[in-house]
Amino acid sequence: MKKNLVILSLLALLPVISIAGEKGGTLNVGADVVSSYIWRGVKFGNGAAFQPVLEYSLGGFTAGAWGSYGFADGEFSEADLYASYGFKSGLSLGLTKYYFPGTSFFEANAHAWELNGGFEKGVFSFSANYILNEGAESAGGDIYLEAGITTGPVNWFIGAGDGWHNPGGKFNVCNIGLTGTREIRLTDSFVLPVFSTIVLNPRMEQFHIVFGITL
Repeated sequence: MKKNLVILSLLALLPVISIAGEKGGTLNVGADVVSSYIWRGVKFGNGAAFQPVLEYSLGGFTAGAWGSYGFADGEFSEADLYASYGFKSGLSLGLTKYYFPGTSFFEANAHAWELNGGFEKGVFSFSANYILNEGAESAGGDIYLEAGITTGPVNWFIGAGDGWHNPGGKFNVCNIGLTGTREIRLTDSFVLPVFSTIVLNPRMEQFHIVFGITL
């Protein structure tokens, strides 16, 4: 089982390795610094977090790694791998592997594999996500659906789910809010993207405000 897990994790990275030498691809190296980590209406950790990303895209294909690490000792941490393909129709299909450092990377139940589907048309977007296995504190079969509308620099969204997203509860709305973005010009040649998000989780009766900087 441990050997199979290592093979699956390496396979998730193979698309990045195999296309790295091809022309026309784009490599993105960056990070967000956020006042708190809110994911699908649920808060992880107690303070600010650093969220690095390494991503390679070629045509409609994208693969990469994303993480979140709290600044304080012993804070929540996460390290994910993902791959997706976007079609010209606006449809996208992908796979995400979730892993939380602190558990053994070589144990199968330390990883959750999620199938991702999405659709974008004009200002409208919709995503559907399904956990394929039992792992990383997921019982498997977790569902999360989200719809969004973008108006200028603001994205409005509403999401609903079960399992991870509504612990101990049935499928329900858990993520309502909006994200606003802008750029702060520091010099004639350098701008700093910033964003703020407000989130209401009616299932958990929690409200959050997040500020972030993109580096």
